[in-house]
Amino acid sequence: MSNLMGMLTTIQSYVWGPPTLLLLIGTGLYFTIKLRGLQIAKFPVAVKTIFEKESGTGSGEGDVSAFATLCTTMAADIGTGSIVGVATALRIGGPGSLFWMWISAILGMVTKYSESLLAVKYRVTDENNQMAGGPMFYIQNGMGERFIWLAKAFSVFGMCTALFGCGTFPQVNAITESVNVTFRIPIVVAGIIITVLTAVVTIGGIKSISKVAEIVVPIMALTFLGGSVVALVINRAAVPGAFKAIFTCAFAKESVIGGTAGTGVITFMTVMRTGIARGVYTNEAGLGSSPIVAAAAKTNSGVRQGLLSMTSVFVTTILTCSVTGLVIISSGLMDSSDMNGSTLVTAAYNMCLPHNIGMYLIAVGIMFFAFTTILGWNYYGERCLVYLTGTTKWIKPYKIIYIAAIALAPFLSLEPIWLLADITNALMIIPNLIAIIALRKVIIGETKLYFSKQNEEKNVCCGKSSGVRKETTALREKFQCGGIFALE
Repeated sequence: MSNLMGMLTTIQSYVWGPPTLLLLIGTGLYFTIKLRGLQIAKFPVAVKTIFEKESGTGSGEGDVSAFATLCTTMAADIGTGSIVGVATALRIGGPGSLFWMWISAILGMVTKYSESLLAVKYRVTDENNQMAGGPMFYIQNGMGERFIWLAKAFSVFGMCTALFGCGTFPQVNAITESVNVTFRIPIVVAGIIITVLTAVVTIGGIKSISKVAEIVVPIMALTFLGGSVVALVINRAAVPGAFKAIFTCAFAKESVIGGTAGTGVITFMTVMRTGIARGVYTNEAGLGSSPIVAAAAKTNSGVRQGLLSMTSVFVTTILTCSVTGLVIISSGLMDSSDMNGSTLVTAAYNMCLPHNIGMYLIAVGIMFFAFTTILGWNYYGERCLVYLTGTTKWIKPYKIIYIAAIALAPFLSLEPIWLLADITNALMIIPNLIAIIALRKVIIGETKLYFSKQNEEKNVCCGKSSGVRKETTALREKFQCGGIFALE
């Protein structure tokens, strides 16, 4: 086991080295500048799209509603990474890692917007008359046939992540461990229940998965966030100190963590790498997974779907991960014990909430969040397989293998599982971000055209449409001749 851990740690350090971090941060920063801080300036518009029916949606192609795709995206995002993953990140990278999770989220919002826009623009219909899209399709159809090898590389990495990374092992392991500690349900029994439920839901495909996500995700997200806010209010005296620790450790050349259980020295690079890697794990911005389900949305606009998709980053990382991290840091347990993962987060919430409410909140949260993540990643892996094989006939064998991985997961060790998940995540990121950067003119052009048209419609109502109409017409002409959108 020690040899395996050493090998995985080495690989993780390499794939999450400076080049990957620079690519992630650089891509988000580039689009933040070019799109004029869209993730902040247009955030109210993005939130409004959640509750507003799209005009002309009836003529829009797609398999499920835009809101259902958002819930499915969040179902895959807001899994154990937002609860157990935060605790793991804090133990590895210290309080400062939470700051870098915030940075990855702020920049990741515009990255997720960009990839979701491309997913809708370049989606196709498969042999079962279902929508197929995602990085593999915008690489092939946007960048050109000569880049098919890059699309296939992404699909291979996506299947590996679904089967051996985010989709299966970390989620099941977290569920079984949590219910065993809280409800005394044997790990074997919990594993069997999860396996059976996964099989029942995934057989129905994306429509079945999205229906479950639409019900579970909003209820559980609000419940968990509400419980976390109550915990912080009860422990409010320690919250300022928690914020101080986050910002102090985020930029320290070296920081020290640990108490009676042992002292560890954490370098700045470890803090940043851990925070960004775990941030990507929680919100999947830049990973390329969310665009796969965004492509299934019943929508006429890639920009609108992009705005909708980027709100998931705000909920999963900026809200959920923040409150989780603050509860853990303010509890003081990081410096006084060697607890990790679900054990640490459960103890922290139990300390801050009376009558063992925290223990049950975490257990139930992990159960539902992790289960919906399992469902979402089943679909991601399925779509990658369809792209690789060019047919849907291998979906059933894939689902059997996926379910078998679910059944095996409870018996695996947690540490190598998280390392493996980090590695497969990084391998998906590289081809996806290469495509987003290559298609930057498409993203910028489509965005300008959409908002210019919106301004024109708004000004028509006010009788001030002439100047805006000229700008929109010019953009349309560029669109038609490929001026804005040509791939350099």
